[in-house]
Amino acid sequence: MNIELIRDILLWCSVINFSVLLLWGLLFISAHEWMYRLHGRWFRLSVEQFDAIHYAGMALYKIGIILFNLVPYIALHIVA
Repeated sequence: MNIELIRDILLWCSVINFSVLLLWGLLFISAHEWMYRLHGRWFRLSVEQFDAIHYAGMALYKIGIILFNLVPYIALHIVA
C-alpha cells in the first residue's frame, strides 16, 4: 500500500466517524425523551445517569477518532 492510499483511507474513516458522532449528538438532543424511554425498558437509569453515560460515550468516541484516525493522518502528511 502506498502512503497516499492510507492517508485517503484515514481521511474517509475520520469523515465517517465524525458523521456518526454528529448523528449521535443530534439524535441525543432532538430525541432525548424517546431514547430515554427506549433504554428505560432495559435498564433502570435516572435521567442524569442516562445523560452522563451518553456524554461519556460521545467523549470517548471522539477521543478514539482523534487518536486512531486524525493523528495518523496528520503524521502521514508530515512524513510525506
